[in-house]
Amino acid sequence: MSEHPLQLFRFCPRCGSERFVVNDEKSKRCEACGFVYYFNPSAATVAVIMNSRKEVLCVRRAKDPAKGTLDLPGGFCDCHETSEEGVAREVMEETGLRVVRTQFLFSIPNTYPYSGLVVHTVDAFFLCEVEEGGNVVAMDDATEAQWIPLSELKNKDFGLRSIAQGVENLQKILNI
Repeated sequence: MSEHPLQLFRFCPRCGSERFVVNDEKSKRCEACGFVYYFNPSAATVAVIMNSRKEVLCVRRAKDPAKGTLDLPGGFCDCHETSEEGVAREVMEETGLRVVRTQFLFSIPNTYPYSGLVVHTVDAFFLCEVEEGGNVVAMDDATEAQWIPLSELKNKDFGLRSIAQGVENLQKILNI
């Protein structure tokens, strides 16, 4: 197991004091000003877009981590954005498709390496309905977009652990 992320924070973000000490397993406290910082996971979303032939829209990752492996559209939520808004934005950015309806499926805790840090996330999976007639175009974090039958998806083809687990969960839920 790697170093706890709180160990990376040496100075109080409020007053700058070096007297920023461990408070408990998920927080640090400043002995100078009393500020308590809690290390909580970031919100992330995953889109499950399925057509009438029970094919799932998969993308190929353009960047690390897991560059070149399969993924489902999604990403981090922005500040002041709901998870539903976040998943719709990510689908538009990565595929050009407009989400018209979302349904929460399940969530999976995850870790995501980013800029030398391990970011803890809670990945919320949504079944997404997209506007009819939209053309799929791989953009942003995706180099390719393809429809793959749900029954043919193999979790080993997905480079991110939570996505692989999510595909497995989805196949169980839908008895595939």
